[in-house]
Amino acid sequence: MTLLIVIASLGLLVLLITYWKVNSFISFLLVSIFAGVCFGLPLPDIAKSIQKGLGDTLGSLVVILVLGAMLGKLVAASGAAKQISGTLIDLFGLSNITWGLMLTGFVIGIPLFYNVGFVLMIPLIFSLVQQYKIPPLMAGVPMMASLSVAHGFLPPHPSPAALVAQFHANMGETLMLGMMVAIPAIVLAGPIFAKTLAHLPVKPLKSFAAAEVDETNLPSKTASFIAALFPVFLLVGTTIAEVQLPDSPVVKFIADPAMVMLVAILVATYILGIRRGKKIEEVMNVYGEAVKDVAMILLIIAGAGTLKEILLVSGVSKEIATYLGGLPIHPLVLGWMMAAIIRVCLGSATIAGLTAAGMIYPLVAAGGVNANLMVLSIGAGSLMFSHVNDTGFWLFKEYFNLTVKETLRSWSLMETIVSISGLVGVMILNQFL
Repeated sequence: MTLLIVIASLGLLVLLITYWKVNSFISFLLVSIFAGVCFGLPLPDIAKSIQKGLGDTLGSLVVILVLGAMLGKLVAASGAAKQISGTLIDLFGLSNITWGLMLTGFVIGIPLFYNVGFVLMIPLIFSLVQQYKIPPLMAGVPMMASLSVAHGFLPPHPSPAALVAQFHANMGETLMLGMMVAIPAIVLAGPIFAKTLAHLPVKPLKSFAAAEVDETNLPSKTASFIAALFPVFLLVGTTIAEVQLPDSPVVKFIADPAMVMLVAILVATYILGIRRGKKIEEVMNVYGEAVKDVAMILLIIAGAGTLKEILLVSGVSKEIATYLGGLPIHPLVLGWMMAAIIRVCLGSATIAGLTAAGMIYPLVAAGGVNANLMVLSIGAGSLMFSHVNDTGFWLFKEYFNLTVKETLRSWSLMETIVSISGLVGVMILNQFL
């Protein structure tokens, strides 16, 4: 009966979001109430659980996600993203331009949210297509694969960061392991897979061609790379420092992900703003716009936290964990499967990852599975087979002027390769950890 209620709750969530088009945050609240009533929780306890789920989930994430959004917005608005992309493409040259685009997408994807990175990089892709007569999908797929992998695997992106917090994993370790899993996945789904798409007769819309950019007003290459990658350097550096100095209060303070992002945003504010003659008010206006971009993502994450709390309070999570633990399937594969199924049903990678996390959490809490790898496994599953219920599917289709069949052949298959290769990478790492 318990499993039937869980399935019914997930089914209701799918219907609310996809069929009735209800806001995802409101959908999670309604489903949490529905599940709590079905599990027999007293109504006051349901209300308290929802509040606790909201608070516990957002408490450790607001600073990270908001500052991450601000950093990404400043990297884009200052022209640093343009400088990074141009530098990497020049470095690789025309003969290896797909690899240059792949690396560009990966570097840009670390600080930028997926949709921002997508829209920002599209003019660059189309300008290269026009200038060098490259098949559009050979140029676009490697970059989009990189952006997608960063979105699903690497903190401080919303879903991986939320999973790190839920599983009490280490953000620096997750980032380093994520890099190891991400690179093979990007190579397979990017330059290698893109070769199979060269024959598709794609004609991108002219309205998305690149606009003229004032190249003389871009930040320096050094400043651009430092600002974009500073969180990565700091997370990796503090993770190593924690191993060398495990009892140092200073290291523990700086190693906290929220402090890492605070330092990163201060550095970016100086080198991309104040140092270039920007008034502090101008930079703060950019940050204000960034908060608007991330607000709904925060609410969706909080909504997923309410459902997780209901499952925990009712005892259902432990029951599910006991059942799943008895299956002849590795916990990391289970996490991937649950996220993949929800992703295919709902379309949203973030919702898929967070919903799966709420159900798999007791298995992680009980030990026996590496929490950092579970973050990556669920992240990989959350990218599985994007199709017509995913906004990313339609973004790709419309910008590249594809048919639905062509989008399934390119975008959907690319996401599937990323997801499966990500799981394979996680399972290989699991043999050594």
